[in-house]
Amino acid sequence: MSDAKSGHFDVEKSSGYGTLDDTHEADLLERLSDDVPRSKFAKLWAIVEFLDKYGVEARGIERVTPNQRTQSSPLAPFWMWLAANMTISTFAIGCLGNSIFYLGLKDAALTIIFFNLLCTLPVAYFSTWGAKLGLRQLTLSRFSFGYFTSQFPIILNCIACVGWSVVNSIVGAQTLRAVSTSHQIPTAAAIVVIAIGTILVSFMGYRVVHLYEQYAWVPVAIIFIIYLGQIARFTESDFGGSGTVEAGNVISFGATVAGFALGWTSLAADYTVRMPEEMSSVKIFFWTYLGLNVPLILVETLGAAAMTTFNQKTTWADAYAENSVGGLLGAGLAGPMGGFGSFLLVIMALSIIANNIPNMYSLALTFQNIHPYAQAIPRIFIVIIGSAVYIILAIVGASHFEEWLETLLNILAYWLAIFSTILIEEHLIFRHGKWSNYNPDDFSNWRKLPLGFASFTALTCGVAGAVLGMAQTWYIGVIGGMIGDPEFGGDIGFELAFAFSAIVYPPLRWIEKKYWGY
Repeated sequence: MSDAKSGHFDVEKSSGYGTLDDTHEADLLERLSDDVPRSKFAKLWAIVEFLDKYGVEARGIERVTPNQRTQSSPLAPFWMWLAANMTISTFAIGCLGNSIFYLGLKDAALTIIFFNLLCTLPVAYFSTWGAKLGLRQLTLSRFSFGYFTSQFPIILNCIACVGWSVVNSIVGAQTLRAVSTSHQIPTAAAIVVIAIGTILVSFMGYRVVHLYEQYAWVPVAIIFIIYLGQIARFTESDFGGSGTVEAGNVISFGATVAGFALGWTSLAADYTVRMPEEMSSVKIFFWTYLGLNVPLILVETLGAAAMTTFNQKTTWADAYAENSVGGLLGAGLAGPMGGFGSFLLVIMALSIIANNIPNMYSLALTFQNIHPYAQAIPRIFIVIIGSAVYIILAIVGASHFEEWLETLLNILAYWLAIFSTILIEEHLIFRHGKWSNYNPDDFSNWRKLPLGFASFTALTCGVAGAVLGMAQTWYIGVIGGMIGDPEFGGDIGFELAFAFSAIVYPPLRWIEKKYWGY
């Protein structure tokens, strides 16, 4: 009996992993009896059905059942996150240690190491969930937040995916502009070039995303090593402030680093749903954790080190002032290495594609969680629309890169601390860490999901904690203002968001489960 006739369909075979089947995934999705009104978008699905023959992924948030998973290598998450973070966006985070928080290399490096090792733990943990349940990350959140309250993290994640794509594209465009001082590419054109590369891969889907990320990191890692060789003799071991002022800055920079690392928690399971259910969770956790921390720690520290070169290389300071991170990279590559350095700089600029791909791919999946009508829109068209939106925003905001980046990172740290806390507490306390306590096929049945009262209250309290502890240029919380320099404060918003939500959720969830039943 064929897979199609038996009701089982191997998506990987239909998209390049093996022999093509007579029935393609798009056709099967249209015939699913899951109350998703795909017939309302019949013309779009006709296009998807045609593209499906050429390896374009048709599946959205529909569950990947155990018999449909053939991604057998436990190293897949390692390559995925190694490439996604081996980019100039990661380098830019390290630069903020000095440009915004005035930290020396030693303090910045220690902050980078500590907060990355801590904040990538939930990302690695959530990656194991995709293989066990076959559901995407924001779809999984319904089992903790409930169907209706999950709309808050869904909408926030849509904003985060677009926001990240905006700031990534800006830093990529700055780097392309730094290739030449006489014939600079217009910022808008540079942003469009990066967007096209992102669309091509995220449009194709899961298999091509993993294939691209498996190799994309190699040239970038080599160039970063070359760049280290160029700047090493000009770096200074330490400089910066001292005492309570510096303590506040360390904490605030830590929140920024945390925002970047935690940023992947809302996407993590999206990239393991095609891994076998029986694959060791320890292996998935370990390779994900390593794949995240190798580039995050090394590249962010390189960015922090590059910012200490300005005393000996004042022209590099000028380049940074003109083209921000792109100018700093260009000063160390194109400046001393001429045409070859310019070529390396182009590759560095295009590395941003590897970071934007997960954002655009997961944006489509996140958006489909909003409503059955959103799920009925084929994934590929959401990728195209989302890309158009972030292109426009990136062009408009190109002159506000650092301000946008710092604000986005801190806000991400706030809500993702709450998100991670609620998911982990639900899994460990109320489902006793057992996958048998989930029925993954209930993900769209609100009656068999938590009511959402406990998660909504915990979310609200977590937001209150974030407000009390934040220290932004536009607002300093009551508690945040008590740390460091009173004028700037120290940002402990994500720590308080975690603490408040962690305390509130368990007792309320116990009451909710007792009377609601789920």
